[in-house]
Amino acid sequence: MQIFPSLGVVVFGYVLGAIPFGYIFVKARTGKDIRDQHSGRTGGTNAMRAAGKRIGILTGILDILKGVAAAQLAIWLFPGNVWMATLTPLAAVIGHNYSFFLAKQDKKGMWLFGGGAGGATVGGGAVGLWLPSLYIMLPIALLIYYFVGYASVTTLSIGVMTTLIFVMRALLGWGPWEYVLYGLGGVTLMAWTLRPNIQRLLDGSERIHGYRARKQKAKKTSGRKSRRATNYPVRQG
Repeated sequence: MQIFPSLGVVVFGYVLGAIPFGYIFVKARTGKDIRDQHSGRTGGTNAMRAAGKRIGILTGILDILKGVAAAQLAIWLFPGNVWMATLTPLAAVIGHNYSFFLAKQDKKGMWLFGGGAGGATVGGGAVGLWLPSLYIMLPIALLIYYFVGYASVTTLSIGVMTTLIFVMRALLGWGPWEYVLYGLGGVTLMAWTLRPNIQRLLDGSERIHGYRARKQKAKKTSGRKSRRATNYPVRQG
């Protein structure tokens, strides 16, 4: 009989993760469908591009909290059950990436489920399973975003860090090995969703942000000024 409430909590984790905050906020702020903007995803990065920094930050925070809430709910309802603590936040990540709220049919009649890439929700689930994860992942992710400059690499790094954190904790006897599967599942889901971005990374055409983007912009500006100075007519005395 235990399987029914367990399954119900995992399903609730999916439903919680499926709430498309980015879609809701961008629609309310601009009237636009975020799925038609830039990458088409509902996460904080695309929400920022579509509706500004505040909307992007708010979306990112709430996407993180979806993962935190899913993990904490499972721990609270099933204390000591590491499988429930592993599967429920992972279900939230699946919901975030493939939200039934955003389901629509394509021209061939196939159902498509929109969503984000899962980085914020994977990180949130890790925080829900072990709070100090936040203090490790957040600064590292911000540094990667600013200095490496790729949002997709930053997203994938969260899944990698989650996995490594739980591997180290398991090796030291501080946590269960099942949590490693949460990290691996999160990385797999993100990598699958980010296939187009990974291809652009390989092609060298992925959008750059942060320090490198500023450096490129400054270099282009300097180049334009130099060309204007070179082409400026010299007055004859």
